[in-house]
Amino acid sequence: MSTLVYLEAHDGDLTKGGLGVLAKAVALGGDVAGVVLGSGVRDAAAKAGAYGAKTVYVVDDDALAAPLPQPRVDALEAVVGESGATNVLFPASVLTADVAAGLSARLDAGLNWDLTDLRLEGDDLVGVRPALGDTVVVEVGWTTTPRLALIRSGTFDPSETGGTAEVKDVAASFQDFSRLATLVDHLEEQSSGPSIEDADVIVAGGRGLGGPEGFSHCEELAAALGGAVAATRAVVDAGWYPYSAQVGQTGKTVSPKLYIALGISGAIQHKVGMQGSGTIVAINKDPNAPIFDFADLGVVGDLTQIAPKLTELLKARR
Repeated sequence: MSTLVYLEAHDGDLTKGGLGVLAKAVALGGDVAGVVLGSGVRDAAAKAGAYGAKTVYVVDDDALAAPLPQPRVDALEAVVGESGATNVLFPASVLTADVAAGLSARLDAGLNWDLTDLRLEGDDLVGVRPALGDTVVVEVGWTTTPRLALIRSGTFDPSETGGTAEVKDVAASFQDFSRLATLVDHLEEQSSGPSIEDADVIVAGGRGLGGPEGFSHCEELAAALGGAVAATRAVVDAGWYPYSAQVGQTGKTVSPKLYIALGISGAIQHKVGMQGSGTIVAINKDPNAPIFDFADLGVVGDLTQIAPKLTELLKARR
């Protein structure tokens, strides 16, 4: 079995999502290689060796400078042909979802998405994914190779092995239609502190905060803990907090060491995005809130009084 893991590079580093999928691929065994596509990404690609990749294929071309999917489909088609990979694994993101779908159509290959686990049964690769609103899990498979798999964000954590990788450059040709789209502008949200995908501590807020101004409790507590702020879909839809912070079935999946939920009821759609957290602490005035069923520590009370006091105590202890 040979596995190719799609690794996204950003600001000279490989993203956590791709490195997590790489760790899972290494654990499954077989020949594992990474692939990095972009412009000026060769140095970043070499870093994959420290996470278990024996080989890293690189297509470094100006045509891949903008984060557009279609040129990446052309480049990845060339890499799959060069590597002979039987599995191609993608960490889920807006860009990789488009690339995976495009490659599936190009190669007439099967694509399973939103996977939360992978395992081997003999020579067969088996995927596991939630279904029916994440109330059950189902097993999925492929009938042909290469097998394409899109892994739910935050499912696997990176694991350093301390190795090195051979970097192989691959030449790719680009279809005329792949160059028709151009990126007019690329804006990035400016923020301080860690992202919710990378943070060891997350303080999340729900409707119990009462309004957008209530997120000051989350922000102050997160700052005292050196963590990040997250939100539920309900408050994001209400315009209280940006979508980039949304955790849940239609947002991001996170697995911090500590997850503090302020005013969050704990609907199943939110639970599936954070249930992998190490320790879950819930503060809610409703003693019957579903989140208390899976929280490690529950506090029934007024969060507008409890959160500021907790922040004050943390600052004093520091």
